[in-house]
Amino acid sequence: MVALDPVRSRLLDELAEPASAAALAKSVGLTRQKVNYHLKALQAARLVEPAGERRWGGLTERLVVASARSFVVSPAALGAIAADPARSPDRLAASYLIALGARIVREVGDLWTRARAADKDLGTLAIDTEIRFASAADRAAFTRDLTQAVNALASRYHDEAAPGGRAHRLVIVAHPTPSSRKDA
Repeated sequence: MVALDPVRSRLLDELAEPASAAALAKSVGLTRQKVNYHLKALQAARLVEPAGERRWGGLTERLVVASARSFVVSPAALGAIAADPARSPDRLAASYLIALGARIVREVGDLWTRARAADKDLGTLAIDTEIRFASAADRAAFTRDLTQAVNALASRYHDEAAPGGRAHRLVIVAHPTPSSRKDA
């Protein structure tokens, strides 16, 4: 939640490259002291990290940089109010899709963090494509065919008793592609 503060979000954006508190203060229009205050909070949350030092006249400036190129806020940060597919009874509702996305962020984020800490790769699979349906009937037929194909594949490869096997979650979603047009 630390990065959701508008000032801290702006600082993270500025820290794609290493910078000092003085340089950031000038860039974002705040005092160096206020920037240092926010940088300490970002560093405590491991969102920024030290990037060396730079001599400037008779002073030594401490440089920091964002710890990643981009960030995703895990729904786990919201605690009990986070989106949860178990609380969405309608699997065709947009709220259910959002809850699935939140669960993916939460679960894969945790797995990725643990894999990085163990210096291991995390095996995943993602398929991202776009399809334009001629009609709602075609979309319904596609949904039916896709469901049958996925169920057939899952039943062929699923082995509940496989020694050393690892369960994987498969989520397939479809939503209208966002458009820049106002009538979308």
